[in-house]
Amino acid sequence: MERVLITGAAGFLGSHLCDRFLKEGFEVIGMDNLITGDLKNIEHLFPNEHFTFYNHDVSNFIHIPGKLDYIVHFASPASPIDYLKIPIQTLKVGSLGTHNCLGLAREKNARIIVASTSEVYGDPLVHPQTESYWGHVNPVGPRGVYDEAKRFQEAITMAYHTYHGVETRIVRIFNTYGPRMRLNDGRVLPAFIGQAIRGEDLTVFGDGSQTRSFCYVDDLVEGIYRLLMSDYAQPVNVGNPDEITILDFAKEIIKLTGTDQKIVYNPLPTDDPKQRRPDITLAQSILGWEPKVHRSEGLKITYDYFKSLTTEELNKVEHKNFEKYSH
Repeated sequence: MERVLITGAAGFLGSHLCDRFLKEGFEVIGMDNLITGDLKNIEHLFPNEHFTFYNHDVSNFIHIPGKLDYIVHFASPASPIDYLKIPIQTLKVGSLGTHNCLGLAREKNARIIVASTSEVYGDPLVHPQTESYWGHVNPVGPRGVYDEAKRFQEAITMAYHTYHGVETRIVRIFNTYGPRMRLNDGRVLPAFIGQAIRGEDLTVFGDGSQTRSFCYVDDLVEGIYRLLMSDYAQPVNVGNPDEITILDFAKEIIKLTGTDQKIVYNPLPTDDPKQRRPDITLAQSILGWEPKVHRSEGLKITYDYFKSLTTEELNKVEHKNFEKYSH
């Protein structure tokens, strides 16, 4: 049985990746420091004899006994509310954490895939974004801690590939949604759905003309899995090119939830990207991958998930102990 280490295993994407690799017949070792992850996302896996969990921060030395065939490095805060609270930890997990994972991959002769992001393109001047675009990033802006952590992550990953011969893969992930997202993590989709369920007005930043492209989590996991199993070492965009303005998206959520909330407007945050849509030509040609789940279908599943949460969970404010991780 092949063994895979998945970092960030208790997070939104990490937990779905754990499900997928177990389904594919792997022995899965999950690792998470639970700063933004939640054990509830993987508690259904603990009875599985092929799943093991380590509560560990990958920014510190990683030891895994026995062989490892694959490493899936997805540990990182991934929403603005997180990386604005813990900027130093965000930089550390992208740099030290990635270094540790790459060193482990070299030691174990394992193939590793790292989770990069559309944020490496910053507020893009090229639309849609292709892998050949170098980006338009403010390194000292509030989003820079996340953007530059991921850009460094890509650079050190390629260095390990070219200098040490480590088998590496880089996936650039665009906006993704689905069950197990944190309702109060600050990202637009759970924010809108949470506001609608609680009967609050939907908050749009700026005039709502900025665009995003939302990919359902099952489609994303399929793309990640195909890339890991491919022979392609350069970065690959994985996302849904179906672009929508934030204002139209807010109207979609109001229609989906059957509520009659108003839309209210707040100032646009600093360096917030004005447009975001992946060019997935490379993923289509190399991986034979493209998204299958239409946004209307994926939103219905996600809305049903959020509706199943308790009143306490719906009204919960994040009370994570960020302080001990921010030094």
